[in-house]
Amino acid sequence: MKTIGIYTVLLFLAALLTSCGISAALVTNHNQNATEVHLSGNNFKVVDQVSGSSEVTYVLAIGGMNKRQLYENAYSTMMKKANLLNGSKAIVNVMTEEHVSGFAPFFVRRTITVSAHVVEFTR
Repeated sequence: MKTIGIYTVLLFLAALLTSCGISAALVTNHNQNATEVHLSGNNFKVVDQVSGSSEVTYVLAIGGMNKRQLYENAYSTMMKKANLLNGSKAIVNVMTEEHVSGFAPFFVRRTITVSAHVVEFTR
């Protein structure tokens, strides 16, 4: 009986001290085009780090946009901040982070953040 009480207290403490958030990060090559760039020499410099974020809230599993649209909004926000129109610049090291928090299915907030480095080619 004493062990059941101890396990109940431990379970209660574990539930009380944990958060309701989940995070994940994904590093992939989102640029699937035919451009080939050689970064073996000292022909570039990192000029900036940019990021874009998009968030959606679901109440009772209703509302907001789907995950793909959320990613596209975050990516387009990042690209606007990158300012690639001037000079020979490129986006590298694209990383996507996702954070889901709340108390499902009553309230869930999903945030997707896309970040990358902007490099400028010197030669």
